[in-house]
Amino acid sequence: MRNTMLAATAALMVMALPAAAEMAKGDQITAAISGNTVQGSMDSSGPYAEHYGADGVVHGKDYKAKWSVEGDTMCWVYDGTPKDCWGVEIAGDQVKWVKDGKSQGTGTILPGNPNKF
Repeated sequence: MRNTMLAATAALMVMALPAAAEMAKGDQITAAISGNTVQGSMDSSGPYAEHYGADGVVHGKDYKAKWSVEGDTMCWVYDGTPKDCWGVEIAGDQVKWVKDGKSQGTGTILPGNPNKF
């Protein structure tokens, strides 16, 4: 009986753990991001808010850039910078930007363009 209770308790503890985050596939990234705004914070540069137009244009407060999905990564080209591609974890409206296997920023997906960029 004791072994059964220990096994049941262990099983419940494992089920209570959060599921391991998985990297989003290309079509999942496009479906979640295209036409919407993501706002959050990057570890290296701080707060951001960007609208990702279905036409591949990023609209920020005072700038524009290009975005695309290539394979299972999201890529950006900002003025004067080379293309930079990142993995994306998506859970509901939450995003984690992953570079070199580490989460380096987070965000919340907001429908449409609420900031009117």
